[in-house]
Amino acid sequence: MDFELSPRTREIKERLLTFMEAHIYPNESVFHEQVAKGDRWEPAPIIEEIKDKARAEGLWNLWLPADIAYEGYGTELTILEYAPLCEVMGRSHIAPEAFNCSAPDTGNMETLLRFGTEEQKREWAIPLLEGEIRSAIAMTEPAVASSDPTNLQTTILRDGDDYVINGHKWWISGVGDPRCKLLLVMGKSNLDAERHKQHAIIIVPMNTPGVEVVRPLSVFGYDDAPHGHCEVRLTDVRVPASNMLLGEGRGFEIAQGRLGPGRIHHCMRTIGQAERALEAACRRARERVAFGKPIAEQGVVKQQIAQSRMEIDQARLLTLHAAWRMDTVGSKEARKDIGMIKVVAPQMACRVIDRAIQIHGGGGVSDDFHMAWSYSWARTLRLADGPDEVHTDQVARLELRQYN
Repeated sequence: MDFELSPRTREIKERLLTFMEAHIYPNESVFHEQVAKGDRWEPAPIIEEIKDKARAEGLWNLWLPADIAYEGYGTELTILEYAPLCEVMGRSHIAPEAFNCSAPDTGNMETLLRFGTEEQKREWAIPLLEGEIRSAIAMTEPAVASSDPTNLQTTILRDGDDYVINGHKWWISGVGDPRCKLLLVMGKSNLDAERHKQHAIIIVPMNTPGVEVVRPLSVFGYDDAPHGHCEVRLTDVRVPASNMLLGEGRGFEIAQGRLGPGRIHHCMRTIGQAERALEAACRRARERVAFGKPIAEQGVVKQQIAQSRMEIDQARLLTLHAAWRMDTVGSKEARKDIGMIKVVAPQMACRVIDRAIQIHGGGGVSDDFHMAWSYSWARTLRLADGPDEVHTDQVARLELRQYN
């Protein structure tokens, strides 16, 4: 593969970096101040202001690939071209939404554009592409080990011209936001079919009777308002049969098509967080004096910084290789590459951010710096989209298959 940035990526990256300095980093504290005032679950006005600026500068829907480009939306970059931009945006927790490149919306938009009907695209994908609404996907359940998705117990059963949905979900990211109007629900539609043909994914408008947001969940004390990660109950939720995506029993097919690119995005954003943590650690090490000299001159700190530099670069190269593989051979053939980065990137970020916390001393575990939230996010990613153990098992199986 060619590691040189394409001319388009280089040009967009320069504009993106300039925008981050001018509008993202200075407004991170503004975002937190606005969320803290009044109702924490109301969107922060500053985000909408930044979104207007980003859209005006053409930094909008950068994630949207050429094969599903829709009615002029997006920049039609390949996954490999988008990956370095995703890393830049990942440096700040408010940036992805500002460019309409945040999870779970990008994955849901991709799902609708790849598998939805024309009517579904117009009703739901266009408002998402415009940034007018937000969305969530409901997969994980508290009663079963959702690392094996065949365990899911939510039912999506046909009743005349409708489907009736019953289930209990949690860790539903984004559903706390009042702008979340769309829920993609995964559940069993074909109870007697083969295990991987039992599930379906269906569109559920958030205002449908029977959809109950029970509570927001916290991650190491962070509730991520107004985005949120919530527990949701679905009780006799009735939606038209036309809301079904692709067809009954095709949920796994849809999920695999959705998760591949999303994992690249997650990993590159994580690398951006790790890079920012290392930069902060280096500055801190230069500024702080202990035992008569800057801590940057302490051998143990040098070792920590060098180790972090090596690990970040290794993870980045592996992730870019996976992106290139997806572009050239497709998600199915790149399963091993995707599985590897899903394990490597968040584990690397946890180590790098932990070292940065240590170098910052007591300040590192406070909210005065960005490391505490970054660490919670990186640690969560070792469970999101499947735990490390599942991906490690898949990598081993695919590797061993060569020796059958």
